[in-house]
Amino acid sequence: MVPEARQHVLDALAQYWGYTSLRPVQEEAISLAMSGRDSLVVMPTGGGKSLCYQIPPLIQGRLSVVVSPLIALMKDQVDGLRLIGYPAAALHSGQEQDDQREVWRAVDDGSLRLLFIAPERLLMPGMLSRLARANNGRGPVAFAIDEAHCISQWGHDFRPEYRRLRELRDTYPRAVFNAFTATATPRVRDDIVAQLGLRDPGVLVGVFDRPNLVYRVVPKSSVYAQTLEIVRRHDKEAVIVYAISRKNTEELADFLKGEKVAAEAYHAGMNADQRKRVQDAFAQERINVVVATVAFGMGIDRSNVRCVVHSSMPKSIEHYQQETGRAGRDGLPAECVLLYSGGDVVRWNKLIEMGGEESGASKEWLKHQRDHVGEVQSFAVGAACRHQFLSEYFGQPYQPGVLSAQGCGACDVCLGELESVPDSTVVAQKIISCVARMNRASGGLTFGVGHLVGVLRGSMAKQIVERGHDTLTTFGLLRDTHQAVLSGFVNQLIDMGLLQRTGDQYPTVDLTDASWEVMRGERKVALVSAKVPVAVTGEAEQEPFDTGVFEALRALRAQLASERGVPAYIIFSDNSLRDMARIRPTNAETFRRVTGVGEAKAREFGHIFTSAIADTCANNGLATNQVPKGQPPKRTASAPRPRNPQKATSFEMFKSRANIADVAERVGLALSTIRAHLVDFIETEKPGDIGAWVDSETYRAVTDAARNLSTQRMKFIFEHLGGQVSYDHIAFVLAHLRSKGEAPAGEPS
Repeated sequence: MVPEARQHVLDALAQYWGYTSLRPVQEEAISLAMSGRDSLVVMPTGGGKSLCYQIPPLIQGRLSVVVSPLIALMKDQVDGLRLIGYPAAALHSGQEQDDQREVWRAVDDGSLRLLFIAPERLLMPGMLSRLARANNGRGPVAFAIDEAHCISQWGHDFRPEYRRLRELRDTYPRAVFNAFTATATPRVRDDIVAQLGLRDPGVLVGVFDRPNLVYRVVPKSSVYAQTLEIVRRHDKEAVIVYAISRKNTEELADFLKGEKVAAEAYHAGMNADQRKRVQDAFAQERINVVVATVAFGMGIDRSNVRCVVHSSMPKSIEHYQQETGRAGRDGLPAECVLLYSGGDVVRWNKLIEMGGEESGASKEWLKHQRDHVGEVQSFAVGAACRHQFLSEYFGQPYQPGVLSAQGCGACDVCLGELESVPDSTVVAQKIISCVARMNRASGGLTFGVGHLVGVLRGSMAKQIVERGHDTLTTFGLLRDTHQAVLSGFVNQLIDMGLLQRTGDQYPTVDLTDASWEVMRGERKVALVSAKVPVAVTGEAEQEPFDTGVFEALRALRAQLASERGVPAYIIFSDNSLRDMARIRPTNAETFRRVTGVGEAKAREFGHIFTSAIADTCANNGLATNQVPKGQPPKRTASAPRPRNPQKATSFEMFKSRANIADVAERVGLALSTIRAHLVDFIETEKPGDIGAWVDSETYRAVTDAARNLSTQRMKFIFEHLGGQVSYDHIAFVLAHLRSKGEAPAGEPS
């Protein structure tokens, strides 16, 4: 990328998104798109793929189309882009006709830069020819194919409708095609390039390793109790629990509720309104725990998920990488716990067989799906670094420089949480002997893991006594071993091939040829047990920030998100709130230095957040405006500046002296948002007077108080006036004084 173009990109990045630098792969991807070259970009969840297709059309000033599979994904992205002043829209089945007409008007008049649309809708009759009118009849300048792995039958989420996207090349031969995915093995990458017909594409693969994630695999014993213990480690933090079926999600969520954990179930069997209610509550931070099938999470960009729990084994490493990738998207430490049982392997293989019979799938496809399951099993039962396993699975050597004296320092293996069991071979012999003696005593019948564990622990349960298993010489041999730990030992022996599961619906445990090798002392066994972790560790530690200020800002963010009906992360990420709690800005200039604060958000939310920070710091005796030494202000001079359409309407109405209530009703936003629009209007448009919103007596009183106190701190002015003038009126007057250059020299709130 030439230096001038690179500077335009960085200016836009600072102005709209409030960041000052790009990751290397992002910069390469943007350069390819702007130079008119096709590309395939593979970046892990949270790696910043969206910026790669959002920035080029903004700089080029022409429409691009984003192919996205889910309405929720489109809506959240559009909401977030509009909030930073970026002209984006979506077309989907959930819209009213008036909304769709408004989108097409923006396409036709050239004001739109990104249009999100699902593949099925994009390929409807007439849609492609309709889009051809964009950009003065040249059609979209580029197509961004999000979740591109859906086009490959070798991927983990194949969708037949994605196959037809090749038709776009015939209709728009001059358009640039950029494909994006979070998870793709080398084989899937090759298939994506072939299926989309990408021409001489640049293939960019980001670093798959997420060093801030702590991976743990725990033998599954009592899934409810184990899940509860993990969730309670993350009290008041966001947790996603994945389950294998709809029924599992509901039962586990009900259990957690019974234990006074505010949790909700989420699955495809719920109606759209129910799913939206749960999704919105989680995104707006009104609930913190969701128990879901794999349908949950795509497009959910809550950056502060601190834990992802798999209560059952996922069906592929790709699924595991994508689902665990929803933790720690803010770059801060997060925990990923897989509760593993060999029974999940049996269950997945059975489901694959049933699905293959129903769909008439080829033997090659069935083998491929079973291989996926086997790869997850290898990950779960292995005793090698989890980060290294995942990196190498996706074709990347694990960076030697990342390894410390204790390995990666962020998985159960390298943290030393897997302990070798003393006398493992003797323990294994006792378990295998018990299986043999139960079989012999019951005429060849086999029994499940629970029954086996009960006999070994000396349980007098009715079914054990009725079978006469309380009289076996192996009865109570391991009575001092915890039930969960002993169940884990049995599963490990099954995974080693030293025992086997039989049956499908109600699997039981039986012997193998290798069982006798252990019994005769011809084969050694190494069992491990997992310690209970005491803390979540990982990379990406940050400078300290004031937690009181942070929590106050989180509450304010939740309130604003609820008022606007958007996810909390769209207002500001946790990273931005932490930076605010660290710098504690109380004026506009310092607020703009906060990471993630672009110009639109500074205008929209600046006075709201700086006022809250000023009040919190005043009440707690904290210093404010702690800008790190040497930190330069963000440079945003040359970036284009289209205004948020809703704010543009507000400004037009304010020019006509409309009152706040009328503007709120017309625009459809909360009164607090419209008041923020008015402050911005007064500062940027510099009206001669603001008598339409503040009477002359109030104006004089606020002006006199500000000058007498030599401050713009609204709290001080409010108290000086005995609480008789609202904070809103004070904000309007101070904005007007600033617009005239007559504001006191003291720092504004």
